[in-house]
Amino acid sequence: MDQEFYMMRAINLANKGIGNVSPNPMVGCVIVKNGEVVSSGYHQQFGQAHAEVNAINALNPEINPADCILYVTLEPCTHFGKTPPCTDLIIEKGFKKVVICNTDPNPLVAGKGIEKLRAAGTEVVKDVLGEQGAELNKRFFTYHQKKRPYYILKWAQTADGFISRWPVPENREENMISTSDHLLAVHKMRSEEMAIMVGKNTVLHDNPRLTTRLVKGNNPIRIFIDRILEVPLTFNIYNSEAKTIIFNEQKSEVKEHLHFIRIDFSKNVLVQISEKLYEMNIVSVIVEGGARLLNDFILQGLYDELRVFKNYELHFGSGIQAPNAGNHK
Repeated sequence: MDQEFYMMRAINLANKGIGNVSPNPMVGCVIVKNGEVVSSGYHQQFGQAHAEVNAINALNPEINPADCILYVTLEPCTHFGKTPPCTDLIIEKGFKKVVICNTDPNPLVAGKGIEKLRAAGTEVVKDVLGEQGAELNKRFFTYHQKKRPYYILKWAQTADGFISRWPVPENREENMISTSDHLLAVHKMRSEEMAIMVGKNTVLHDNPRLTTRLVKGNNPIRIFIDRILEVPLTFNIYNSEAKTIIFNEQKSEVKEHLHFIRIDFSKNVLVQISEKLYEMNIVSVIVEGGARLLNDFILQGLYDELRVFKNYELHFGSGIQAPNAGNHK
């Protein structure tokens, strides 16, 4: 079997870590001897063992690593973080050949792992299924290359192109666009990203919780923009279900799970927010509305992905129009 076959095994393994390893990348590792996979592992949880460590630990002690090829989706790390450097372990165990999907874009690694392995006499093959690996870790790559989170713009719209009635009805059910299947998909999506962002008006009109209560998974960090802190503290978004960041012009303060961050609203708000989130190691963000916030992201070309949920059975006739990203990006 060829190198691509084993690397795809590693990529599929890596994907199991989605939603649990950020801000780290998803990484999978497969160890092969004489054309047979003899061990494998993936990075399962942020702060815990990396993929290479899990695969090596699972290797039968009677098998000599020198007789094996180690396949890994991302260049092994060379620095001490939450765990020791994987390159040191690979060298110590005596692997003679390592096949890598992508070079790590993190400046702390960025080729140093490959250099260290080669300096120790290990043969290194790189860029095997590089495009698939970059897609797997598109959030991690965007974060390091663009110095901002990976932004996913998401909204639900009616068949006739509206995202809300106007005026917004007091009964939220009258304004519901998403089907039950859509809601499950959205909650799964939330569980896979680090954070979720909305504007002040969305909070005031919908009083959302922005959690993953319909699926099993971590709640994302909640982010909203409230210039003069108009949202009452009794609203759901302030509850203790998740860390919450409030961008405002009044104060900078951390109180338990609440992080108030002051920014200058006379300057580009989204650029400032992106810089702050980058500093906070927030790798990916779903932007769920409202219309003004979504349109601001679109007008500035500040997004990486659109996810639009259309209800083809529902017509509002009038209301707040859905964003149009057709002429941007």
